[in-house]
Formats: sequence, C-alpha cells, structure tokens
Amino acid sequence: MLRKLTERINEMEGKEFPSKTYRRMVLQPAYDEAKKYFLTAMVQIHVAHLKMLEERGIVKKSDARTIGKALAVLDVDYYSTDPYNPLFEDLFFRIEHDLIGQVGEVAGNLHIARSRNDMGIAIYRMTLRKKLLELMSEMIALKDALIIFCEEHIDTVMIGYTHTQQAQPTTLAHYLKAVIDQLGRDFKRVQAAFATVNRSSMGAAALTTSGFAISRERMRDLLAFDEVIENSWDAVAGADYITEAASAVQLAALNMGRTVQDLLIWATQEFNVFTLASPYVQISSIMPQKRNPVSIEHMRSLLSAVVGDANTVLTMVHNTPFGDIVDTEDDMQPFLWKAIDRLIGIYQLFGSVVLTMKVNKDQLRKRAEKSFATVTELADTLVRTEKASFRQAHQMVSQCVQQLMETDQASIQGLTWEAVNQESLKILHRKLTISKEDFQKALNPVHFIAVRNVLGGPNEEVMKESLLRSKEMAKESMQWLNEKEHSMIMAEKLLTSFVTDWRNDHDGNGSGGNA
Repeated sequence: MLRKLTERINEMEGKEFPSKTYRRMVLQPAYDEAKKYFLTAMVQIHVAHLKMLEERGIVKKSDARTIGKALAVLDVDYYSTDPYNPLFEDLFFRIEHDLIGQVGEVAGNLHIARSRNDMGIAIYRMTLRKKLLELMSEMIALKDALIIFCEEHIDTVMIGYTHTQQAQPTTLAHYLKAVIDQLGRDFKRVQAAFATVNRSSMGAAALTTSGFAISRERMRDLLAFDEVIENSWDAVAGADYITEAASAVQLAALNMGRTVQDLLIWATQEFNVFTLASPYVQISSIMPQKRNPVSIEHMRSLLSAVVGDANTVLTMVHNTPFGDIVDTEDDMQPFLWKAIDRLIGIYQLFGSVVLTMKVNKDQLRKRAEKSFATVTELADTLVRTEKASFRQAHQMVSQCVQQLMETDQASIQGLTWEAVNQESLKILHRKLTISKEDFQKALNPVHFIAVRNVLGGPNEEVMKESLLRSKEMAKESMQWLNEKEHSMIMAEKLLTSFVTDWRNDHDGNGSGGNA
C-alpha cells in the first residue's frame, strides 16, 4: 500500500528536485517576488563585486572586461517579465546561466569569494532600506500637513477626555500636536531600524568570509551601505535587521490606530467634532441621512492588517536557529514590504481626511463652556486667592459639583460663587475673598487654556513655539533623508559608470571608473 502511494506521489511530484508542489508553493512565488523587487539590486551587486575583484587583482582586467560587457547588455526588462523556468532554482542561477552562456565559463568567476548567502542578505537589505526611506518620507509629509492644520486650530477649544470622560478644556491643536510628537518618535524608531538595515553583508560569503583578499569595505562603499556587518556569521545569520524594522512599523501602526479610533468616535453625531469631506464618506443605500465615515473605518482595519503582517515577521523568526536558514528569507520578506506599503497609503489617506474635514468649532466651544471640565482651574484659583491647600479647594468644588450632579438640571451655571462660599464656610470657616467676576473667569474654558502656559500646555504662545520646534525637527529629518537618498543615487551612478566603461572599452584600455 505504501509503495503504491509512494509511486503515485513520485508520478505527480517527480523524482528530482524541485518537486511540483515545492515549485508551486515556494520557488515560483519567490521567483516572482525576486524579479519584481530584486533585479536592480542583484545587478548592482554583480557590478560592484566584479569591480572589487578587478581592483584587488583577484580577476584579471581582461576577464573583468569580458564579464562586464555581458553585464552591460543584460536585459533587465526581459527578466522582469519572463516567467519562472523550473530548470533554474531561482533568479540568481537563471542570470548566472545566461551570463556563462553569453561569454563562456569566465563568467563563473563573478562568483569568486561570495555566496548566495551574503548576496541574498545584501539584496534584502537594499530592498528594505528603500522602503524604509519611502515610509519615513511619508511620515515627514504627514507631520508637515498636521502642523499646518494645528496652526489653524490653536484657538479651537474642545474638551479633553480621560478614561473616556470629560476631563479638562484644551484645543484641537494641542491634541494633534501630541499626534505629531508621537509620529516623530515613530520616525526615530524607523530611522534607527534603517541604521541597522543599512549594513553590508557582502564578503561574508557562505559563513566564514573567503581566502581571497577581498575588500568588504569597498563593497560597503560601492553599494552605499553605512557599515560592514563585521562578524561573517552574524552577517548571514542575523535577522534582527528585519525584526527591528517590523517592530518599528508595527508600533507606528498601533500608535496611528489609537488616533484613528478617536476620529471614528468624534465622527458620530453625538460628538460631532468635524464633518468629513464628501470624497471620504459613503451614503447609505437605504438611509438617506447617513454619511458613513468609511475612510476612517478602513484605516482602522488596514492598520490592524499592518500590525498583523509585522507580527507575522516576528513570529516566523521566533525559535529559528541562528544560522543561514530560509525562514528569514524569501517567505518572510514580503510580509514586511506589504506592511510598509500599507502604512504609507494609510498615512496619505489620514492626511487627506484631516486636511479636508470641517471642524465644528462653535459647537466644540459651546460644549466646553457648558461642561464641568473647567472646575480644575476653579480649584487652582481658590488655592491662589484663598490661601487654601489644594485638597481643601478640591473638596469645596467637589462638594458643589456632586450636589449639582444629584439634581436633574446639573449644569455649570449652577456652580455659583454663593454655592462655593457655603462650602468655604464649612471647610475654611470664613467667606471667600475672590470676587464674583474672577470666580466666573476661572470657569471660562478660554481662560483655562490661556493660564496653562507651561511647556507642553495648550496656551496659544506655548503651542506656537512647540509647532515651530516641530517644523525645525521635520526639516532636520528631511535633510537626513535627502542625504541618505543622495548617497544611494551617487553610488548607483558610479556603478552605472563602470558598466558604461565596460560597454565602451573596445581595446581593453577603459578607465573602469573611479570611486
């Protein structure tokens, strides 16, 4: 029975590597991902490695020229659309086969002192670093947009909530500045992940470097990496570059998700904080009055998908051995790319939704004026004017509020000088010295905000200074980003110049390019 079953499996799957199912489940998807994401990086590594081998005298200049000419005519567009060929395990072997077929066995020397191990890790890192830069660029763009929005709403009074209950008056700018600062920390985490990612594995070869006198530092520079991963075992085995990136992306999605949840609550008629622009709402098919905030709902669900994809990366690495393994390679990488691409799109959508929504400023102010949210300042004022302890002042105000809450007509208008004076007689054993005018002023939400002029508070001037600092930080972040992008562009231009020299070197006397 087992023999018959084995024979049947062999007929279906084949007797040689790779089996039909392995091709379908593993090799074909990996090949499709490679030709979509890895072709450019693979060719750049070929060019850089060949140039390094030539400079170090490991490959003769004439052989380097021959191989270089073959690289110069490599049709990248062809490989990007050519379907998977089961004769080759992956894209690397496909291209190597074609190079050898074009110029002979000398092309095999391109693989001196390297392995698919160090090369594959370098490709993954080169691909990921670009995606991280794209993500950070979008983070900066969103910060800039939110800063502009905050400047328009420094005086938009609203109630701030703690434990989902009305707490204290603040401004919409104060709330969103917290979002900006959180986004700034998200940027720094991704920036730190980029520093871990942008390190060169080239020269580690399979595991233990090489007996050839290669220059790992030259490969670092040619490929625009910031550092070399010193230990060669670490270079091919370390996966924390991708888990660090996944963790930063996951945390950024979690942070944004909390803000999106707030917006979804604020979009209800009961809160009525803002009105979304028409492109971001969906009208019910049966209820004409409905303006469903589907754009915010989708952001919430897609952010959960980002968290899930990032967590998949972390889970796939969990309990894997510390060596070169496929667990950290082709199957895992796309989950992080997908998470990053989604988060980029969400940032774009979030910025568009916020910048185009109409904030209901008058209603927010009236709600704050009618609420008990200002009574903290009343207690503070009594400390200053009555020389009472804060606990005494708190008790006086609290007793009055509690009595009002027990009535059916609980309103801030019921919190009068006379009512608090009665409590003062009980607790301080004397009448209040504060005037009725100053008493009412202490209950004004605009006054509440104005006196909170401590660093980080909602006071208008404090907020302006804070937003100015955010602008400067955004400029610094963009400058850093531009420098990283520029270094990669210059490295790519240098590699292109090598290819041009090889293509045009008919007599073997080409310059070969200069670093």
